[in-house]
Amino acid sequence: MKLRKAVFPAAGLGTRFLPATKAQPKEMLPLVDKPIIQYGVEEAMASGCDQIIIITGRGKQAIEDHFDVSYELEKMLEERKKTELLKIVRSISDMIHIAYVRQKEALGLGHAVFMARELVGNEPFAVLLADDVIDHTTPALKQMANVFEQQQCSVIAAQVVEGRMISSYGVLDAIPADGYNGRLFEIRNMVEKPKFEEAPSNLAVIGRYILTPTIFECLAKTQPGAGGELQLTDGMRMLLKQEKMYAYVYEGKRYDTGDKLGFLKATVEFALKRADLGGPFREYLKGLKL
Repeated sequence: MKLRKAVFPAAGLGTRFLPATKAQPKEMLPLVDKPIIQYGVEEAMASGCDQIIIITGRGKQAIEDHFDVSYELEKMLEERKKTELLKIVRSISDMIHIAYVRQKEALGLGHAVFMARELVGNEPFAVLLADDVIDHTTPALKQMANVFEQQQCSVIAAQVVEGRMISSYGVLDAIPADGYNGRLFEIRNMVEKPKFEEAPSNLAVIGRYILTPTIFECLAKTQPGAGGELQLTDGMRMLLKQEKMYAYVYEGKRYDTGDKLGFLKATVEFALKRADLGGPFREYLKGLKL
């Protein structure tokens, strides 16, 4: 099995960024000059995915418009001979084939993934949570895809989290597997947001998954939890009883852009890395009286 499809759940309301997200999707908030979701789509493309499925909901039209052709804008840029900007705009719409599925109600991550069932079919697929922006020369999903191609079973991205912050994550009960420089673990169980004292390890689940299509059968049998939401973790726990599942501690720096402070950190650090902005921005920051 080879990874070709990537699913982006993007139907959430983005309440942590209100009022900015009252009239625009949180996935369209820009890190410097590129929407958050575009970083994820580019990562999926660089990891071998040629089919992108975005799960949208009410008020998410801007995502579809962003990846669509903008004839009026392109015509204006062409007439004004703004060739560099025209190239950037066209590269977005020419990027890849994208399909959209409407999720009428935000009923949990598991439900969002289940909505992609017909478009995914009987193939392995990736799930990327756009809030998690991971910066590395080799995309995090590509690192995971290399593991998947060898192991041929589900692979979940993991990060070592020390201290009480572990209680904010899904946490893995896992044992080291051979190879991969000690970064690969075979999963035995997973616990959602345990108390610090009860956490089975310091391995936290991060928003990148490569799943076999068997997950859909598991989600179909999974009972909704609190608030009527279908949790992906519950479905994966059922999948674990049928198939092996691995956790891979990816290389790279993760930014939680779904958090205001994480979003600000990402904006500053991505700007500093830009050839056109880094120098002047660095000088500006040095001049601040902090």
